[in-house]
Amino acid sequence: MTPLVKKIIDAHGGLERWKSFSSLTAHLKQGGALWMLKGHAGRLDETNVTVGLDREWASHHPFGAEGLVSHFEPSLVQLKDAVGTVVDELKDPRASFAGHTLETPWSQTQLAYFAGLAMWTYLNMPFLLAAPGVQVEEIGPWREKGETWIRLKVTFSSDIATHSTVQTIYVDADGLLKRHDYDVEIAGNTPGAHYIDGYVDVQGLKFPTIRRIFPRQPDGQSMAEPLVVSIDLSDIRLT
Repeated sequence: MTPLVKKIIDAHGGLERWKSFSSLTAHLKQGGALWMLKGHAGRLDETNVTVGLDREWASHHPFGAEGLVSHFEPSLVQLKDAVGTVVDELKDPRASFAGHTLETPWSQTQLAYFAGLAMWTYLNMPFLLAAPGVQVEEIGPWREKGETWIRLKVTFSSDIATHSTVQTIYVDADGLLKRHDYDVEIAGNTPGAHYIDGYVDVQGLKFPTIRRIFPRQPDGQSMAEPLVVSIDLSDIRLT
């Protein structure tokens, strides 16, 4: 790790502490325009998510009013009923988004794929900066909200399922995350600016509990509207 990456990870509780856990569960309340645009208004408004910390997987439970449970991995998405029977699945899920734009509706399994990779990425950041297959480069300061933030370009290897290969994170003087930019490749490379706030201490680690995502303009500035996604987290637990 570079000294800056170590500072960021230490500000969130440290890599050694993080590696002592294998999964994280949180309660989610979600909103924003994306869910209706993709044909799934209300499906994930209030749910729970569990993500892996030692490998890439995630599960939303319940996944919709039917009480389904989703299971996401980069190569496979499954939806199961209350007794664990697979009711729908999608193999090689990334390929199913070929030709998609922001307005293209998603199937239930495509929604589970996006929701899984998104929450896995969010809840593992910034510890992903130290993961195999992730390259980090400091790219200079950024002024916003009366503060100066440090920007880092983050490049992911092809075996990691996330929003886009190249992303940007912004941290404050203390090393805490403030913003996270990416282009949603599976939705026509739609650019997003993801704001992060509301830190809490959980079992020796720091987690943001308020996330708001807005469109990002070509100059890097975010738009005030529409609110694309809102995520409020509570009841965070590590095991």
